[in-house]
Amino acid sequence: MAVKLLAPVFVLVIWSIVMLGWMAFVRFPAMKNLKISRDQARGGRGQDLDKLLPREINWPAHNYVHLMEQPTLFYATVVGLAVLGQGNMLNLALAWSYVGLRIIHSIWQAKVNTIPVRASLFSLSTFALLALAIHGLIGALAA
Repeated sequence: MAVKLLAPVFVLVIWSIVMLGWMAFVRFPAMKNLKISRDQARGGRGQDLDKLLPREINWPAHNYVHLMEQPTLFYATVVGLAVLGQGNMLNLALAWSYVGLRIIHSIWQAKVNTIPVRASLFSLSTFALLALAIHGLIGALAA
């Protein structure tokens, strides 16, 4: 059962790669339209484009960065739970909830990007992650 906890990890990794593609799909044509050459972009960072591109074009990139932040804690937590054999139904539901909320958060941020909804989705996913981490701690201390 604990191995099933890894499925949400792989889904979130795949989703992160989807967001990377989404970012490239909207940013590259926008850069071309602004006539930003490769030489002009050379040595720059993705966040430098925030000043040059319309804000909606940057939203998928902002979300991709977010997927490289807190979800790293999710990956470590879920792998830890799997190693501890803590793949019960509650932890599995929490892990899938976290992933589902992060995917909804991504779509919302990339398309609509209103802060109250984004913050609510982020908070809910954070509570799911916190519950997973607490279960991991309890499991580790009991082992």
